[in-house]
Amino acid sequence: MHRLQHLANRSLIARVFNQSPALVRTKARETSCLVQSIRLKTQGPVEQYGQKRFSTAEATVVLRENGKMREKSLTMDTLNPQVKAVEYAVRGPIVTKAGDIERGLQQGQKHPFTEVIKANIGDSHAMGQKPITFLRQVVALCSFPELLDSSIFPDDAKQRARRILQGCGGQSLGSYSASQGVDCIRQDIAVYIEQRDKGVPADWDNIYLTTGASDGIVSILKMLVSGQGRSRSGVMIPIPQYPLYSAAISEMEAVQINYYLDEDNCWALDINELHRAYQAAKEHCHPRVICIINPGNPTGQVQSKKCIEEVLHFAYEENLFVMSDEVYQDNVYSPDCQFHSFKKVLYEMGPEYFNTVELASFHSTSKGYSGECGFRGGYMEVLNLDLEVKAQLVKLLSVRLCPPVSGQAAMDVIVNPPLPHEPSYLQFHKEKSAVLGALAEKAQMTEQILNTVPGIKCNPVQGAMYAFPRIFIPPRAVEEAMCVSLLLLEETGICLVPGSGFGQREGTYHFRMTILPTTEKLKVLLEKLRDFHIKFLKEYASLEEPKR
Repeated sequence: MHRLQHLANRSLIARVFNQSPALVRTKARETSCLVQSIRLKTQGPVEQYGQKRFSTAEATVVLRENGKMREKSLTMDTLNPQVKAVEYAVRGPIVTKAGDIERGLQQGQKHPFTEVIKANIGDSHAMGQKPITFLRQVVALCSFPELLDSSIFPDDAKQRARRILQGCGGQSLGSYSASQGVDCIRQDIAVYIEQRDKGVPADWDNIYLTTGASDGIVSILKMLVSGQGRSRSGVMIPIPQYPLYSAAISEMEAVQINYYLDEDNCWALDINELHRAYQAAKEHCHPRVICIINPGNPTGQVQSKKCIEEVLHFAYEENLFVMSDEVYQDNVYSPDCQFHSFKKVLYEMGPEYFNTVELASFHSTSKGYSGECGFRGGYMEVLNLDLEVKAQLVKLLSVRLCPPVSGQAAMDVIVNPPLPHEPSYLQFHKEKSAVLGALAEKAQMTEQILNTVPGIKCNPVQGAMYAFPRIFIPPRAVEEAMCVSLLLLEETGICLVPGSGFGQREGTYHFRMTILPTTEKLKVLLEKLRDFHIKFLKEYASLEEPKR
């Protein structure tokens, strides 16, 4: 009974945590200003005028002659409403709370656990994955060219670093690159795409380096959003989805068009669902673009070639721009699955499709086997863009000058790895295979353990880095569903993201967890999660396994 009362209190806390992070920060700053004002008044005047004059504005808030504090020009009332509409669950209030608990543990606070296990985000290195040696060697050589004279670096790493530096202004990684990226890196990406797609031609002039894949996705969406009222651009996104898409759509005041993945068919794309969503959306907006994430985030599925063909035919018939998020293309674990790029499938459908359907594909340094999130490297390939529109895209990209050149260098290593005859190949192949092999084992373990827990059903994790299991909650517990993740965090130290942050069918409940923790730590996470869920179910209903 005590635990039920505790849950009721958590409902109130959950509502507090659901407040906009911007609102929380604003309140915190206002409180800080007020406290400082009180301190200034109680401590008396500042002795030296110069000290008072050059103190920060926050530290010298004073009352006006009329006794009123100066109003802030930026408040929640004057804040851009589109910013307030943005939501990003991956770094939401649960994660903020996890950070607070983590700092408390470091300061000696007592909790029923000794560490916080953050399974909320696909940050490989933060979860203990080691960097790929060759990638770091090349970036180090580019960053500090004096190392090129060192005998401890292999010749193939030096060759790549010299080539990248020759493409940089002043042969320095610290110079701006062209807005589309360093030319030789774009050329290497085009070669990589041709090899990946078994000879499908790639033009390096269609390649744009980006600040992670996210930068490219947002840039393309900016190009596509226009109109007012029923002519406002509609963006079709999968549900569940990666919250970048819904956040960008909200910020741009576009219309979000949800199409639901088929959970009963391992989260496959359903062409009938695409038609349903499209026809319904036409009543209130102009659908102009369809977004696909393959392999899937948060759902971990790998789409079949047939599904991709159906999507491309649908886009061709309805004149939709296609955005294919392929950042997990190296993360395929199921032996029955294979990654098919949208570009390759489009090419195989014939010239009528390949020469007309507008397609933007995205890749990144952050995922795959390298997991180099912090470099913020990425690229997009954009096909069949109108030439005048292409010039506008280059103009838009030029506003942010260029992506980080160190990230571009990291991206080059991923598309131009050591070849079998080169000295770094054996170590590179060993490290890459070890990372992908461990992820495949953890994907299988996650699915197997979760499916032994009463009230949880997990589809196979065919690829990517996440599981998105469904949880079956007794009717009496539905009201508490929103605060379960918070309670899980406070009782076990496990940080997960509620399924509501990614979208889910009404009446269903899920959570997303990454499979990135070490095998030992992942086992601990899954065991704690199992024990917590069973205990939770027992408090609300008899432990009767629901139908699956």
